[in-house]
Amino acid sequence: MTEKMNPSTDDFAAMFESSAAAGAMQEGQVIPATVIRIENENVLVDIGLKTEGRIPTKEFALEDDQPKPGDIIDVYLDRIENALGDAVLSRDKARREERWIKLERSFAKEEPVKGAISGRVKGGFTVDLGGVNAFLPGSQVDIRPVRDVGPLMGEIQPFAILKLDRTRGNIVVSRRAILEESRAEQRAEIVSDMKEGDVRKGIVKNITDYGAFVDLGGIDGLLHVTDMSWKRINHPSQVVEVGQEVEVQIVKINPDTQRISLGMKQLGSDPWDGIDSRYPVGARLKGQVTNITDYGAFVELEDGVEGLIHVSEMSWTKKNVHPGKILSTTQEVDVEVLDVDSDKRRISLGLKQTMDNPWNAFVADHPVGSEIEGEVRGITEFGLFVGLGPDLDGMVHINDIAWDKSGEQAIEGFNKGDMVKAKVLDVDIDKERISLGIKQLSGDPISAPADGGTGVKRGSIVTCTVTEITSGGIEVEFGSPAMKSFIRRSDLSRDRADQRPERFAVGDKVDAKILTIDRGSRRVTLSIKALEIAEEADAVAQYGSADAGASLGDILGAALASSSAGKAEPKAEPKAEPKAKKAASAPAGDAASLDERGRLAAPQGDADDLKQIKGVGPAFEKKLHEAGIFHFWQVAALNEAQINELEEELSFQGRMERDDWKGQAEAFMNEA
Repeated sequence: MTEKMNPSTDDFAAMFESSAAAGAMQEGQVIPATVIRIENENVLVDIGLKTEGRIPTKEFALEDDQPKPGDIIDVYLDRIENALGDAVLSRDKARREERWIKLERSFAKEEPVKGAISGRVKGGFTVDLGGVNAFLPGSQVDIRPVRDVGPLMGEIQPFAILKLDRTRGNIVVSRRAILEESRAEQRAEIVSDMKEGDVRKGIVKNITDYGAFVDLGGIDGLLHVTDMSWKRINHPSQVVEVGQEVEVQIVKINPDTQRISLGMKQLGSDPWDGIDSRYPVGARLKGQVTNITDYGAFVELEDGVEGLIHVSEMSWTKKNVHPGKILSTTQEVDVEVLDVDSDKRRISLGLKQTMDNPWNAFVADHPVGSEIEGEVRGITEFGLFVGLGPDLDGMVHINDIAWDKSGEQAIEGFNKGDMVKAKVLDVDIDKERISLGIKQLSGDPISAPADGGTGVKRGSIVTCTVTEITSGGIEVEFGSPAMKSFIRRSDLSRDRADQRPERFAVGDKVDAKILTIDRGSRRVTLSIKALEIAEEADAVAQYGSADAGASLGDILGAALASSSAGKAEPKAEPKAEPKAKKAASAPAGDAASLDERGRLAAPQGDADDLKQIKGVGPAFEKKLHEAGIFHFWQVAALNEAQINELEEELSFQGRMERDDWKGQAEAFMNEA
């Protein structure tokens, strides 16, 4: 009894070691324990403390080997001592902690782990990884979406750890990653045995709008819709169906992505080989419309060969019309080959080329210059559109409507539906245009008869009707159709005293000479003064003779006596007397000395300074002297034939008429 109450030194040493061992232990660790015995529903273990630890036997139910006395097992130390003085131990927690350590090791090494799908949760499934639950997203179950996961439930299979957070107890795993890795290895092995150009058999697994996927025995290839047939296919289901066995050719293999492109049409001959010889340009063929678009229609000429009829090549006359209003699918049509591009695999076809060209027919029936009649179908700011039958229209430009009105004024006199007559001015078959003119039905009053006009030309004498009197001159009309002109005050008479507009009255008839014609602005310049000067020059040329001793007054008197007495006179005092007085001082020569060309052998007295005429320089004056022209009165007396002869002889090329040498010479005579 005394020995028990007084422990020995060895007992103290043992108690110290036990206390030290207990101090080395920490709660929350996995420690080894020795099984002492099994009693009732507990397994008693020794962990080196002063008391034994107890673990419920149910925590060993999932283990293959049940514990026996003497076995050493790992246990989780929850608490070193509870209220009863016992250590609180757990085999489940030890097993879970051990599993976490292994999972962390596998995650670090990117190794797969074993587990089983144990339940369904929102967004995926739970996986038991040997005591540790993980989350399996629905998208990570398989490579393709799986409708029924039942067969996979409870089955032990490998998973890849995508994410691991031990602090939060969160693990995300993937079955798909394992399958893809396995599949990639399998694909690499299969692809290594394939090469482009091989012919293989496969099963159609899936059909999409753009093609079909074919199983080649462990690997899928894409059979694109454009590689199914040489002819046009709207949908792959027209050629293949799911489950069908097909023979395909490997068109392309992408070694990086291991994608395989397949083709069926490559097993047959290419119908575009030798296309140029089978479809020469200009050949006419029959075909069937297979497809209609906004820009044209496709026509099948044979299996795998289609051509395009562009909308512009469908009709000679129907413009801006949708092709669907001219053709319909499955319709058989006659076409003409316009162009063949074998490299781009394109054939351009024409439909209108197989029909009669209405533009050629129009030219044959209505050549340029002929007259037509049609209905005004449209009025625009630039002209009238006139119907020339059911399909053709011609255009009258606003400048071709009237001679005496501006285009804007002339077009106001027409309405849609009016019937009009016009002349065909031009037909451009290539551009499909017909130009018409209304004013061309009557001659141009400003053009010469040789040009289709009514005879108005520069230098001619016209009878005018006074329409308006102003302080600066008089406004007159002449010709048929009537043309308007304005005679300036200075051109009303050669005598300054008679240059008064009030001498005239509206309605008076007067004669005037045309000085200039501007066809661009359609303006004619008239002058009564120039006419009087020309008449005096003609009188001198016809009746004057220095040898006879006649004065200029006598010459003019003889000329006036022989002229017609019926010429209309303006409402003013007679002009004969002042004209004679003025002309008496005008220099004149011996007209009888002129030859038939209006030339002189030598000047009569001093030669005039012809350089005063605009356009005549020293060189031109010398040429005129050499040709026998020395005086202003000679230039003024030249007739049209003599002027043409002189211009051709001296190579003046129309200079005399363009610069109005006669008019200038008459003016210098008047000033003399």
